[in-house]
Amino acid sequence: MNISLRQLQVFRAVARLRSFSRAGDEIGLTQPAVSRCVRELEAELGMRLLDRTTREVELTAAGLRFAGQLGRQLDELQLLLEEARKEGEQAHGTVHIASSPTLSASLMPALLAHCAQQYPHIRPVLHDQVQRLNIDSVRSGEVDFGIVVEPDAMDELECQPLLDDGFWLICRDDHPLADKSTLNWAELDGQPLVLLDYNSGSRPIIDRILASHGAHCPVVQQLGHSSSVFQMVQAGIGISVSPGLALPLPAGSRLVVRALVPEQRRTIMLIRRRQRSLSPVAERLWQLAMQLGPQLQEIASASHAGHAVLA
Repeated sequence: MNISLRQLQVFRAVARLRSFSRAGDEIGLTQPAVSRCVRELEAELGMRLLDRTTREVELTAAGLRFAGQLGRQLDELQLLLEEARKEGEQAHGTVHIASSPTLSASLMPALLAHCAQQYPHIRPVLHDQVQRLNIDSVRSGEVDFGIVVEPDAMDELECQPLLDDGFWLICRDDHPLADKSTLNWAELDGQPLVLLDYNSGSRPIIDRILASHGAHCPVVQQLGHSSSVFQMVQAGIGISVSPGLALPLPAGSRLVVRALVPEQRRTIMLIRRRQRSLSPVAERLWQLAMQLGPQLQEIASASHAGHAVLA
């Protein structure tokens, strides 16, 4: 059965006004268009709803019953549509977002501040956890979407690049490598490294980069947080390769940042479940994050500004 909402609205107006012309004036259709809508509705229902004469329009018995039931249903539908429209306009609700500690500290404050300004009735809830848990949370539907380092497996995810971020050498100011402002990745060969562990989305990327440049480095410590990595390097345990968004370095430390060439970058992405629609409020925050992409890229670029110079 192929019946349109327009046909039902036209019939309701004709039944109430008992006139094709007055119904057309009210709805904004010509009289022939009104007559066509009613004929098509009758054809789909397989029964006559109206008796027409040159002077008047009368409802048949079937049309009278149908008009009474239809009026209530259309009123309920109109109320439902109005409530849905208001919900979309007012943008009330809670949005759950997954993000790793580094991204939570560097990028999320700007996003949440803009959300508070533009959508004061949306309550974003940040799930601050490691990359693996973030991806699991998105896949399970525990959160609406996540902001993560480019994931290895994306089959179940819709991914949208948001910004990119470089990698930097971190060492003490008295380390021999600190004498150069720029180092080749191959110059790290044999150096003891203190790195983030494999709960970090950056660790597999760092491993691949080092291997591709022939830098075979023993990993003497692998830790869960950049602050712990920096303290180990400060103590002389080893050197580190760090994403730019993990900077700046602790104030008052003896640590320095050096550029690594050729430049290698990681991609920070928005992720959501593939072929699953976000709620209206979550969609607004997803779009807001996309709009803020250039500003977030500036934050990433500024995170290491002033560090990559000789001490």
